[in-house]
Amino acid sequence: MSAAASRFEGSYLGDATRIGAATRMECKICWHVYDPAEGCEHWQVPPGTGFAALPDHWRCPVCDGARDQFMALDGEPVTAEAAATVPSVDAGPALPTGSIARLEAAFCEIHTAQMRGLPIVNDALAVKAVGFRRHGERWLGALVTPWFLNIVLLPGEGDDWSGLVPGAKELIEFPSGRYEFVHANRKGVGAYKACSLFSPMFEFASMLQATETASAALVSLFDPSIREDGAQTAEIRRRREEELAPSPEPAPAPVEPVRPSRRVLLGMGSAEAADA
Repeated sequence: MSAAASRFEGSYLGDATRIGAATRMECKICWHVYDPAEGCEHWQVPPGTGFAALPDHWRCPVCDGARDQFMALDGEPVTAEAAATVPSVDAGPALPTGSIARLEAAFCEIHTAQMRGLPIVNDALAVKAVGFRRHGERWLGALVTPWFLNIVLLPGEGDDWSGLVPGAKELIEFPSGRYEFVHANRKGVGAYKACSLFSPMFEFASMLQATETASAALVSLFDPSIREDGAQTAEIRRRREEELAPSPEPAPAPVEPVRPSRRVLLGMGSAEAADA
Protein backbone atom coordinates (compact mmCIF):
# COMPACT_ATOMS: atom_id res chain seq x y z
CA MET A 1 0.00 0.00 0.00
CA SER A 2 1.33 3.46 -0.90
CA ALA A 3 2.02 6.09 1.75
CA ALA A 4 -0.76 8.25 0.32
CA ALA A 5 -3.33 5.45 0.37
CA SER A 6 -2.52 4.59 3.98
CA ARG A 7 -3.60 8.08 5.01
CA PHE A 8 -7.29 7.58 4.15
CA GLU A 9 -9.98 6.45 6.56
CA GLY A 10 -8.83 2.82 6.43
CA SER A 11 -5.44 3.71 7.93
CA TYR A 12 -6.80 3.16 11.45
CA LEU A 13 -9.10 0.26 10.51
CA GLY A 14 -12.12 2.38 11.36
CA ASP A 15 -10.96 2.82 14.96
CA ALA A 16 -10.85 6.59 15.55
CA THR A 17 -9.45 6.10 19.06
CA ARG A 18 -6.10 5.15 17.47
CA ILE A 19 -5.74 8.67 16.05
CA GLY A 20 -3.30 10.80 18.07
CA ALA A 21 -4.80 13.62 20.13
CA ALA A 22 -2.85 16.26 18.15
CA THR A 23 -3.28 14.68 14.70
CA ARG A 24 -4.75 17.00 12.08
CA MET A 25 -7.39 15.34 9.89
CA GLU A 26 -8.32 16.35 6.34
CA CYS A 27 -11.69 15.84 4.62
CA LYS A 28 -11.05 13.97 1.38
CA ILE A 29 -14.19 15.49 -0.16
CA CYS A 30 -13.52 19.23 0.27
CA TRP A 31 -10.00 19.20 1.85
CA HIS A 32 -11.12 21.01 4.99
CA VAL A 33 -8.61 20.39 7.81
CA TYR A 34 -9.71 19.70 11.36
CA ASP A 35 -6.96 20.92 13.69
CA PRO A 36 -7.37 19.83 17.33
CA ALA A 37 -5.45 22.93 18.41
CA GLU A 38 -8.23 25.11 16.98
CA GLY A 39 -11.33 22.97 17.63
CA CYS A 40 -14.46 23.61 15.56
CA GLU A 41 -16.44 26.80 16.04
CA HIS A 42 -19.41 25.63 13.97
CA TRP A 43 -19.98 22.58 16.13
CA GLN A 44 -19.00 24.42 19.34
CA VAL A 45 -16.02 22.12 19.92
CA PRO A 46 -13.35 23.81 22.09
CA PRO A 47 -9.66 24.01 21.13
CA GLY A 48 -7.63 21.07 22.36
CA THR A 49 -10.22 18.46 21.34
CA GLY A 50 -8.72 15.50 19.47
CA PHE A 51 -10.51 14.02 16.46
CA ALA A 52 -11.34 10.86 18.43
CA ALA A 53 -13.09 12.94 21.10
CA LEU A 54 -15.46 14.78 18.74
CA PRO A 55 -19.20 14.33 19.46
CA ASP A 56 -20.97 11.60 17.51
CA HIS A 57 -23.03 14.05 15.44
CA TRP A 58 -19.97 16.00 14.24
CA ARG A 59 -19.61 16.28 10.45
CA CYS A 60 -17.39 18.32 8.15
CA PRO A 61 -18.41 21.98 8.71
CA VAL A 62 -17.70 22.84 5.08
CA CYS A 63 -19.23 20.06 2.95
CA ASP A 64 -21.27 18.14 5.57
CA GLY A 65 -19.23 15.01 4.85
CA ALA A 66 -19.21 12.17 7.39
CA ARG A 67 -16.30 11.99 9.83
CA ASP A 68 -15.13 8.69 8.34
CA GLN A 69 -14.28 10.63 5.17
CA PHE A 70 -11.29 12.25 6.90
CA MET A 71 -7.69 11.17 6.49
CA ALA A 72 -4.73 11.76 8.78
CA LEU A 73 -2.37 14.54 7.72
CA ASP A 74 0.25 14.06 10.41
CA GLY A 75 0.85 12.57 13.85
CA GLU A 76 1.27 9.02 15.05
CA PRO A 77 -1.41 6.49 16.00
CA VAL A 78 -1.83 6.01 19.75
CA THR A 79 -1.60 2.70 21.55
CA ALA A 80 -4.65 0.90 22.90
CA GLU A 81 -3.59 1.86 26.45
CA ALA A 82 -3.32 5.54 25.56
CA ALA A 83 -6.60 5.48 23.64
CA ALA A 84 -8.40 4.38 26.78
CA THR A 85 -7.38 7.63 28.47
CA VAL A 86 -8.53 9.98 25.68
CA PRO A 87 -11.04 12.45 27.19
CA SER A 88 -14.38 12.91 25.48
CA VAL A 89 -16.32 16.10 24.84
CA ASP A 90 -19.74 16.59 26.39
CA ALA A 91 -21.80 16.17 23.25
CA GLY A 92 -24.98 17.42 24.88
CA PRO A 93 -28.31 16.40 23.35
CA ALA A 94 -28.12 13.97 20.44
CA LEU A 95 -28.72 15.23 16.92
CA PRO A 96 -32.49 14.96 16.25
CA THR A 97 -32.08 12.67 13.26
CA GLY A 98 -35.74 11.66 13.38
CA SER A 99 -36.97 15.26 13.10
CA ILE A 100 -34.53 15.98 10.27
CA ALA A 101 -35.59 12.84 8.40
CA ARG A 102 -39.27 13.79 8.78
CA LEU A 103 -38.52 17.28 7.44
CA GLU A 104 -36.84 15.80 4.37
CA ALA A 105 -39.63 13.26 3.89
CA ALA A 106 -42.35 15.92 4.09
CA PHE A 107 -40.78 18.02 1.34
CA CYS A 108 -40.01 14.96 -0.78
CA GLU A 109 -43.74 14.23 -0.66
CA ILE A 110 -44.57 17.85 -1.52
CA HIS A 111 -42.17 17.67 -4.45
CA THR A 112 -43.74 14.48 -5.78
CA ALA A 113 -47.39 15.30 -5.12
CA GLN A 114 -47.59 19.06 -5.63
CA MET A 115 -44.51 20.62 -7.20
CA ARG A 116 -43.26 18.24 -9.89
CA GLY A 117 -43.58 19.77 -13.35
CA LEU A 118 -44.24 23.30 -12.14
CA PRO A 119 -42.20 26.03 -13.84
CA ILE A 120 -40.53 27.16 -10.60
CA VAL A 121 -38.95 23.72 -10.04
CA ASN A 122 -35.31 23.05 -10.95
CA ASP A 123 -35.29 19.39 -12.05
CA ALA A 124 -31.53 19.15 -11.50
CA LEU A 125 -32.06 19.36 -7.74
CA ALA A 126 -33.55 17.17 -5.01
CA VAL A 127 -34.61 17.52 -1.38
CA LYS A 128 -31.80 17.36 1.19
CA ALA A 129 -31.20 18.58 4.75
CA VAL A 130 -27.69 20.00 5.13
CA GLY A 131 -25.38 20.62 8.07
CA PHE A 132 -27.69 20.47 11.07
CA ARG A 133 -25.85 21.28 14.30
CA ARG A 134 -26.50 22.60 17.77
CA HIS A 135 -27.19 26.32 18.06
CA GLY A 136 -27.59 27.09 21.72
CA GLU A 137 -30.31 24.71 22.87
CA ARG A 138 -31.78 24.36 19.36
CA TRP A 139 -30.77 22.87 16.03
CA LEU A 140 -29.73 24.92 13.01
CA GLY A 141 -29.30 23.66 9.46
CA ALA A 142 -30.37 24.20 5.87
CA LEU A 143 -32.97 22.60 3.63
CA VAL A 144 -32.39 22.38 -0.11
CA THR A 145 -35.32 21.61 -2.42
CA PRO A 146 -35.77 22.03 -6.20
CA TRP A 147 -37.63 25.30 -5.56
CA PHE A 148 -36.00 26.90 -2.48
CA LEU A 149 -33.04 26.97 -0.10
CA ASN A 150 -33.94 27.83 3.49
CA ILE A 151 -32.09 28.14 6.75
CA VAL A 152 -34.10 26.06 9.26
CA LEU A 153 -34.23 26.23 13.05
CA LEU A 154 -35.62 23.20 14.87
CA PRO A 155 -36.71 23.29 18.54
CA GLY A 156 -34.60 21.87 21.33
CA GLU A 157 -35.76 19.31 23.85
CA GLY A 158 -37.02 21.98 26.25
CA ASP A 159 -38.89 24.05 23.64
CA ASP A 160 -42.65 23.99 23.20
CA TRP A 161 -43.33 25.48 19.78
CA SER A 162 -46.80 23.98 19.40
CA GLY A 163 -48.29 27.46 19.64
CA LEU A 164 -46.37 28.91 16.70
CA VAL A 165 -48.69 30.56 14.18
CA PRO A 166 -47.80 29.48 10.62
CA GLY A 167 -46.79 32.50 8.57
CA ALA A 168 -45.88 34.66 11.56
CA LYS A 169 -42.46 36.30 11.33
CA GLU A 170 -39.65 36.70 13.82
CA LEU A 171 -36.26 38.43 13.69
CA ILE A 172 -33.48 36.18 15.03
CA GLU A 173 -30.04 37.50 15.89
CA PHE A 174 -26.81 35.96 14.56
CA PRO A 175 -23.26 37.37 14.59
CA SER A 176 -23.68 38.47 10.96
CA GLY A 177 -26.98 40.27 11.53
CA ARG A 178 -30.69 39.81 12.19
CA TYR A 179 -32.62 37.46 9.93
CA GLU A 180 -36.34 37.16 9.33
CA PHE A 181 -37.66 33.66 10.02
CA VAL A 182 -41.18 32.49 9.17
CA HIS A 183 -42.95 30.17 11.59
CA ALA A 184 -44.20 26.87 10.21
CA ASN A 185 -46.01 23.86 11.63
CA ARG A 186 -46.38 20.93 9.25
CA LYS A 187 -48.20 17.70 9.91
CA GLY A 188 -45.72 14.92 10.47
CA VAL A 189 -42.88 17.37 11.06
CA GLY A 190 -44.03 19.68 13.83
CA ALA A 191 -43.09 23.30 14.40
CA TYR A 192 -39.96 24.94 13.04
CA LYS A 193 -38.72 28.32 11.79
CA ALA A 194 -37.41 29.00 8.27
CA CYS A 195 -35.46 31.83 6.66
CA SER A 196 -35.60 31.95 2.86
CA LEU A 197 -32.25 32.47 1.09
CA PHE A 198 -32.95 31.44 -2.51
CA SER A 199 -36.20 30.91 -4.43
CA PRO A 200 -36.47 29.82 -7.17
CA MET A 201 -33.28 27.78 -7.65
CA PHE A 202 -32.41 28.09 -11.33
CA GLU A 203 -28.97 29.60 -10.67
CA PHE A 204 -27.83 26.18 -9.38
CA ALA A 205 -26.68 23.78 -12.09
CA SER A 206 -26.22 20.79 -9.77
CA MET A 207 -27.13 19.42 -6.37
CA LEU A 208 -23.50 19.70 -5.29
CA GLN A 209 -23.52 23.42 -6.03
CA ALA A 210 -26.74 23.87 -4.05
CA THR A 211 -25.52 21.93 -0.99
CA GLU A 212 -22.17 23.74 -1.03
CA THR A 213 -24.05 27.04 -1.00
CA ALA A 214 -26.18 25.82 1.92
CA SER A 215 -23.05 24.90 3.88
CA ALA A 216 -21.44 28.25 3.05
CA ALA A 217 -24.58 30.10 4.19
CA LEU A 218 -24.47 28.35 7.57
CA VAL A 219 -20.85 29.47 7.94
CA SER A 220 -21.67 33.06 6.94
CA LEU A 221 -24.37 33.35 9.59
CA PHE A 222 -21.60 33.42 12.18
CA ASP A 223 -19.30 35.83 10.33
CA PRO A 224 -19.49 39.22 12.11
CA SER A 225 -17.39 40.88 9.38
CA ILE A 226 -20.43 41.00 7.05
CA ARG A 227 -22.72 42.57 9.61
CA GLU A 228 -24.39 45.86 8.78
CA ASP A 229 -25.70 47.52 11.91
CA GLY A 230 -29.06 49.18 11.51
CA ALA A 231 -30.00 47.20 8.40
CA GLN A 232 -31.01 43.69 7.55
CA THR A 233 -27.92 42.32 5.83
CA ALA A 234 -28.18 40.42 2.56
CA GLU A 235 -24.51 39.57 2.37
CA ILE A 236 -24.89 35.78 2.50
CA ARG A 237 -26.89 35.72 -0.69
CA ARG A 238 -25.07 38.61 -2.37
CA ARG A 239 -21.62 37.08 -1.87
CA ARG A 240 -22.74 33.69 -3.17
CA GLU A 241 -24.37 35.27 -6.23
CA GLU A 242 -21.08 37.02 -6.99
CA GLU A 243 -19.23 33.68 -6.77
CA LEU A 244 -21.70 31.98 -9.13
CA ALA A 245 -21.92 34.83 -11.64
CA PRO A 246 -19.72 34.78 -14.78
CA SER A 247 -16.92 37.33 -14.98
CA PRO A 248 -18.39 40.62 -16.22
CA GLU A 249 -17.19 42.39 -19.33
CA PRO A 250 -14.90 45.35 -18.59
CA ALA A 251 -17.06 48.41 -17.98
CA PRO A 252 -16.14 51.84 -19.31
CA ALA A 253 -16.35 53.29 -15.81
CA PRO A 254 -16.89 51.75 -12.38
CA VAL A 255 -20.42 52.10 -11.05
CA GLU A 256 -21.20 51.78 -7.38
CA PRO A 257 -23.83 49.03 -7.09
CA VAL A 258 -27.11 49.70 -5.35
CA ARG A 259 -27.64 47.10 -2.65
CA PRO A 260 -31.20 45.77 -2.76
CA SER A 261 -33.15 45.20 0.41
CA ARG A 262 -32.92 41.96 2.34
CA ARG A 263 -36.60 41.25 1.65
CA VAL A 264 -36.02 41.32 -2.10
CA LEU A 265 -32.82 39.28 -1.99
CA LEU A 266 -34.17 36.61 0.29
CA GLY A 267 -37.38 36.14 -1.66
CA MET A 268 -39.68 36.84 1.29
CA GLY A 269 -42.49 37.92 -0.97
CA SER A 270 -45.43 35.90 -2.27
CA ALA A 271 -43.43 32.66 -2.45
CA GLU A 272 -42.72 32.50 1.28
CA ALA A 273 -45.78 30.42 2.13
CA ALA A 274 -44.69 27.65 -0.24
CA ASP A 275 -41.08 27.87 0.98
CA ALA A 276 -41.89 27.41 4.65
